Amino acid sequence: MDMVAGLVDEKPLVIFSKSSCCMSHSTKSFLRGFGANPTVYELDQMPNGQQIERALLQRGCRPSVPAVFIGQELVGGTNTVMSLHVQNRLVPLLMRAKAIWIWNDR
Repeated sequence: MDMVAGLVDEKPLVIFSKSSCCMSHSTKSFLRGFGANPTVYELDQMPNGQQIERALLQRGCRPSVPAVFIGQELVGGTNTVMSLHVQNRLVPLLMRAKAIWIWNDR
């Protein structure tokens, strides 16, 4: 099992982030707005953060952060998350992964 897979295993919503990245901050805040409680890994605060960042780049994350995994599957970064929301596909993904339980869009 690779390093990233071990970190996302059995977690409904994982965000790889950097504490200084404004897009990471925006994405975390956006997803929390749905009531989700993501597992967040701040790569710039982890001893093996550079290794994890390289592994994310090898998986196709460009840029490497934020990298959002829903239901152990790589979704992508901020643009992808926002696109899924505009297409009304984000909430169903979060619900299927059990990252959120209910959603009232009023």
